[in-house]
Amino acid sequence: MSQASFVVAGGTPLYGSVRVGGAKNASYKLMIAALLGSKESRLLNLPDISDVTLVASIINELGAKAYRAGEHTFFIDTRNLRFDTIRKQYGEQSRASTLFIPVLLAKFGHAAVPLPGGDQIGKRPLERHMNGLEMMGVNFSQKDGMLEASCKQLHGCTYRFEKNTHTGTETLIMAAVLAKGKTMLENAAEEPEIDDLIVFLNQMGAKIRRRSFRKIEIEGVEKLDGAIHKIMPDRNEAVSYACAAIATSGDIVVENARHRDLKAFLDKLDEIGAGYEIGDYGIRFYYKGPLVATDVETEIYPGFMTDWQPLFATLLCQCRGESIIHETVMQNRFQYVQDLKAMGAKIEYFKPMVKNPDSFYNFNWQDSSASDQHAIKIFGPTDFKGGEFTIHDLRAGATILLAAIAAKGKTILHNIEQVERGYQNIDEKLVLMGAKIERVTWDH
Repeated sequence: MSQASFVVAGGTPLYGSVRVGGAKNASYKLMIAALLGSKESRLLNLPDISDVTLVASIINELGAKAYRAGEHTFFIDTRNLRFDTIRKQYGEQSRASTLFIPVLLAKFGHAAVPLPGGDQIGKRPLERHMNGLEMMGVNFSQKDGMLEASCKQLHGCTYRFEKNTHTGTETLIMAAVLAKGKTMLENAAEEPEIDDLIVFLNQMGAKIRRRSFRKIEIEGVEKLDGAIHKIMPDRNEAVSYACAAIATSGDIVVENARHRDLKAFLDKLDEIGAGYEIGDYGIRFYYKGPLVATDVETEIYPGFMTDWQPLFATLLCQCRGESIIHETVMQNRFQYVQDLKAMGAKIEYFKPMVKNPDSFYNFNWQDSSASDQHAIKIFGPTDFKGGEFTIHDLRAGATILLAAIAAKGKTILHNIEQVERGYQNIDEKLVLMGAKIERVTWDH
């Protein structure tokens, strides 16, 4: 079996332009939502990433058809959807499996899906999804790593999420669109990817609207048709290239980047003294002089996104002075710290003073273990040096790749498929802007 690694010769600033693709965190979820329709849907601007390929495979195994039809386009034909069980192997590869539950329940009244895998960034509690589905009439059981759900008829309810949950909000929206009666979701997530899902489902004939801050009302309908929809641009990809350009003292244009999705990030660039320019083409990001330290606290949307935190750490390593990152959304998202320290970064863990952690943090505080870290101090600027690393999760992998481009000397990165779950042709795009990255394939 062959595996690929990246060999990076660092120290080159990035210049040029890059076009961001469709949002990873919207793409495969819209593919699943398309199964709720009785007719074919066409999804445009889908990124060519492994999560999309994986979900297409699951859809085809369920009897429906998901197939490429043009550049970055998938057709989803639902007419032969006839199976209600997803094979166990898919649970280890992705967190997408549980999103099939509301679709299979709406179609068959029964679903059996593997318990999910994906990035190991702390516990991602499924109870926030399951409690809402139970209020809609669903019964759950677990056996041999599989989660089974059944109900005679999904019915509307009023459900308040105890804490913000992106995937939980999407799950209950998909369950409610074909349920009997009205559903009101309170303390629902506000992310733009969720709005993309709402727009798509409404085009299919759903009746969903945001009533007020964090309230979503869904009126159940008899059936949904198909729709043609273009997926929103990926805001995480935009931030990745922005951080790479500024960390290497470069100057790039990120085409299709939407500033309204990136406001919290752009505010932090102002604080550290980085350059950006908003235009109808997207956003230009550039280095305009020495960077100064700042503090970052991750928050649910519209705050500073947890996915941006590892990427921004690379930038903070280049800032003069002491910066602080306080992670409040994910229980354990500092896996990259040891690798950055091995590359020369001066980073310390510390315990921030929080009066009522159970209500302050977005994860379940009681699930935290003594080894979980929630805050770091970064002392910059840093002269990164190369090394050899194995990537453990998507954003941490992108973080080490950015540091490698900025570093002196050679860096070798293994397990790069973790990065390719979320970035389409990231090495090719970076090379076109001046990075020196070689993909090496080897047998093991």
